[in-house]
Amino acid sequence: MEHRGLDAYGYFEREGSLGQVQAEFKGVVAAARERISEAYGRRLHSAYLYGSVPRGTARPGRSDLDLLLALHHEPADEDRDAAEVLAQGLDEDFPEIDGAPVLLYGKDNLLSEQERFDLGWFLACLCTPLLGADLAEHLPRYRPDSLLARETNGDLAEVLPTWRAKAQAASGPDEYRALARAFARRLVRTGFTLVMPRWGGWTSDLTESAEVFGTYYPQRAAQMRAAAAVALDPVADAAVLRGYIEDLGPWLADEYTARHGTKTPRG
Repeated sequence: MEHRGLDAYGYFEREGSLGQVQAEFKGVVAAARERISEAYGRRLHSAYLYGSVPRGTARPGRSDLDLLLALHHEPADEDRDAAEVLAQGLDEDFPEIDGAPVLLYGKDNLLSEQERFDLGWFLACLCTPLLGADLAEHLPRYRPDSLLARETNGDLAEVLPTWRAKAQAASGPDEYRALARAFARRLVRTGFTLVMPRWGGWTSDLTESAEVFGTYYPQRAAQMRAAAAVALDPVADAAVLRGYIEDLGPWLADEYTARHGTKTPRG
């Protein structure tokens, strides 16, 4: 029987590891470790990789290097400026990657009760330690239940107005492609977490996520499979964005709220 990303007790197994990083990406990972340490020094508590690189599924020249940095304090302007310089430098110096987005958080926020089933879960289950002491040691084990579904993606309804504004302001194929990729990724991940408790497991693979979703919502399966394809190979098509904002997105938000409720508001 497949374990679907869970251990023998039904808890999430942490996905990804430095040992799974493909040979083509070992150089940029080593550079990221060195540059993070130089940029933040004692301000840094710990650093993590997430996404396709530590999962060993990255595509040279197509995948980005996703980084999460936990600081001893809440990020200040100088920390955000350093992250921007870090991301730009890695992207320019390593053609193997297509971007190096950096998430910045204070460690107290990551460990807070409010973020226990969102950022805390994300760090403990989807992030691979790169530098420093692993904050996951201070977090609980997690199961694929409705509480986790609600706290991870139960805010889609709040996000949709922002998407509309971004789509209306977009101009040019590069902007359309970037929005298509971001929107599609979020919709596929939200579609998957909608059905995650029923499926009883975890996957970060977008194609598999869409297929799992489709077994529970066959009437929307083709739309979600198409969204997974756009997430991997984005298109510069305003009609695709409209479909997400006016049809699939609102339907998914309503269904999500009905099944799992809405995400706890952040102060």
